[in-house]
Amino acid sequence: MDITPYVDSLRRDLVAAAEAGSDELKQAAERLAYALDPSARLALMEAISHAAAEITAELPDGSVDVRLVGRELDFVVEVTPPAAMPAPPPPPAPPAPPEEEDGDLARITLRIPEAVKARAEERAAAAGQSLNTWMVGVVRSATNEHSINVDIDLSSVPFVGYDPFAGHRKQGQGNRRMTGWL
Repeated sequence: MDITPYVDSLRRDLVAAAEAGSDELKQAAERLAYALDPSARLALMEAISHAAAEITAELPDGSVDVRLVGRELDFVVEVTPPAAMPAPPPPPAPPAPPEEEDGDLARITLRIPEAVKARAEERAAAAGQSLNTWMVGVVRSATNEHSINVDIDLSSVPFVGYDPFAGHRKQGQGNRRMTGWL
């Protein structure tokens, strides 16, 4: 999506509004219109990104991403096919910690292995959340001043009947560890 026509429209409107004033005001409006170009582009991109996030939150199976390609925006719509068997209902989400920051949102790029992304998407879906919302919760939990980073070795604990670690061990590894944030 090329946002240049929208930025140009804002510029024309500002210059047209200054037409009623003096020549000095018209020239100042033209200079200001060109100076505001980057800010207008950024504001439009942020609005479109927020809209895509809201659409994603409302989609039952899928997501909408906005990517910047040069000076143009590209939309990527992913639809997840419904599972053959219905999944058990997700456990109730833990109460969200109170928002400490009421400031602006920040956007980051995170590069992770595809397998990790797939597991994160599964966890987010199981929690009934978008991947973005789920990851914000994980980061928020890890950065909470009262959070505890847990790393427990459970190799000496006997598991009778069901061993929760049996399917997750790599070849040659016999240890049982639990790690994460509380």
